[in-house]
Amino acid sequence: MAARTTTQKRTALAGSRRRSITPQDLLKLVGVGDPRMSPDGRQVLFQRKIVGARNAYETSVWVADADCKRAPRAVTKGPKDTLARWSPDGTKIAFIRNDAALAPRIMIVSHKGGAPRELLSMPHGAVRDLAWSPCGRRLAFGFRATQAQWSAQAKKAREQHGLSTPPRVIENENYRHDSDGYFDGQRFALQVLDVERGNVEEVFTDTLGRYSFDWSPDGNALVVAGNKNPRASWSQLDTELFIVSFGARAKHETARMTGIAKGPKSQPRWSPDGFSIAWAGRVGADSMYGTANVELFVHDCRARKTTCLTTKSDLCLMASTLSDAGDPAFEPQLRWFPDSSAIFFRAGWHGSGRVASVAARGGAIAFHTNLGAEISLGTFSADGWRLSCVRSTATQPGEVHVLEVKRGIFAARRATKFNDALIAKLELVEPKERWITAKDGYKVHCWTMRPRAAKGRVPAILEVHGGPHAQYGMTFFHEFQLLCAQGYEVWFSNPRGSKGYGMKHTAAIRGKWGTKDWMDVQAVIATMRKDRGIDRARMGIMGGSYGGYMANWAVAHDHNFRAAISDRCVSNLVSHAGNSDHPEVPNQYWKGAAFDQPQALWRASPIAYFKNARTPMLLIHSEGDLRCNIEQSEQIHTALCTMNVPTRFVRYPRETSHGLSRMGPPDLRIHRLGEIISWWKRWME
Repeated sequence: MAARTTTQKRTALAGSRRRSITPQDLLKLVGVGDPRMSPDGRQVLFQRKIVGARNAYETSVWVADADCKRAPRAVTKGPKDTLARWSPDGTKIAFIRNDAALAPRIMIVSHKGGAPRELLSMPHGAVRDLAWSPCGRRLAFGFRATQAQWSAQAKKAREQHGLSTPPRVIENENYRHDSDGYFDGQRFALQVLDVERGNVEEVFTDTLGRYSFDWSPDGNALVVAGNKNPRASWSQLDTELFIVSFGARAKHETARMTGIAKGPKSQPRWSPDGFSIAWAGRVGADSMYGTANVELFVHDCRARKTTCLTTKSDLCLMASTLSDAGDPAFEPQLRWFPDSSAIFFRAGWHGSGRVASVAARGGAIAFHTNLGAEISLGTFSADGWRLSCVRSTATQPGEVHVLEVKRGIFAARRATKFNDALIAKLELVEPKERWITAKDGYKVHCWTMRPRAAKGRVPAILEVHGGPHAQYGMTFFHEFQLLCAQGYEVWFSNPRGSKGYGMKHTAAIRGKWGTKDWMDVQAVIATMRKDRGIDRARMGIMGGSYGGYMANWAVAHDHNFRAAISDRCVSNLVSHAGNSDHPEVPNQYWKGAAFDQPQALWRASPIAYFKNARTPMLLIHSEGDLRCNIEQSEQIHTALCTMNVPTRFVRYPRETSHGLSRMGPPDLRIHRLGEIISWWKRWME
């Protein structure tokens, strides 16, 4: 008993030494991603991301011990090394090195480390994905060259001669993408490098370059999901599967796969036995990002029969969990088990990202990890008994884990501990789960985070997630922890429109934002106001993207908030339809069109009701945001100034994008958090 008491005292003392989390702690977090199990199952290859000394992110290639007995080691020094891939025999690692001048190179290094050597030097441009052929002879990758006038050398030459920045001449509908910038008429092309000979062959091009691919088991063919329609943005139906076959002299031939229903498709994966091809997608005209579930399909190449394996599950393979401590997984993740008997995938459900599987012949969905964490899939070992992943929780940033595939629920072992020293110093709050009933009887999933030192009634902030077709959940969110440390009780939920609760839940707001979603948010607000631990006179609402939309909608319809924050928002759906990098297809998601029948868009626009707004608002937006143009915040700012409502407008430079809070320049991410804290202190105290 005495020993136990001493241990308890030591634990209490250690806990008392913990400190509150700060904005600067965001820069101390170490990110890990893209985990790849070695063929023999002994090591995990991954990318490590840190904030370097010169206010820039540095990425390098690392290897962790799958038995978790030895510390991880660096394979490269970086600072811009990505897309690391094991060779099929596990003796070499190929990766992409991006130089400061933005000229990417394919490099190769021994699995033991040492000096990398160059396999291929490319012109200035961008690389997407990298994959060894199973025979080890080829490397496939996507590449998009930068137009000459936009290269770093051209810019330097203009500056030396005092010349102006040239105009952009656009002749197509897709010429920009948020975080990717302006690429005008340039497109990605799928290329194949002969590792021994060094020659490169371009094997596939499409309109948008939004394709994905996989090698056949014998290494003699690629399956590619792509859209050849010149108006691909308006015709998701035309996404098809193609087979690119290589002859004896490496010349390729491309053929369309037939007998497959029309609709968007992504992440095709060839079965290890070569008899089937699986992919994520849906049947119909909707894009991959929409209200319908993204399903798992498998095509039997011999019987020429396609089966949907998830149609009875109501799961969506694109239910992404949002966070500011890592890049959300917006692409489906699926992996064949090495014996071709089953397909494993990430399933977002009720705020968690879980590992699930289904037999290749069909059947019930099996879950292999529990709720309460976010998992991003890696790859299997050759024997299938180990699976790499990145796992995070609300109080633990993402770390590389190894899942032991031996029973129904996989045992997880942590292979990296990069963030342990920091987390051990911090007072963090574990969210508490609850379900709230909306006015029409619908149940809304919600979490609360109460400050550790809170006594009596405290101010509270409701966070609303973006999307809207995404979810909040059990992953590390620095901003939430920071607000708790500042003394605010934080509430967050997944109202109708979110992913992770079935297709009807998501589709409830299709073409009618501000209806069922607002009803659910109102239910959360009402519950907060009844909570005895909350000072109802000091409540605020905030959110980014669609969350900014809902913050705008809330202050136009509810005057009881002390203050609000609208971050990279949508305010006018009519103008947004014409200036976002994702154009609206008329009469698809919304009834009518912005230029023809804008009534539905206008009814759902918060700015249409802003004559009623009188809540002080902080507006945050990036001038380089191509998803939600900064004019969306400009409209709110003008309306508030016209009505003499207190407002503060923080405009970040053109070098930033829609994802500033999670991927922006480190110093500006800290500045943003400082603005948020200052705004709440100004109005809540």
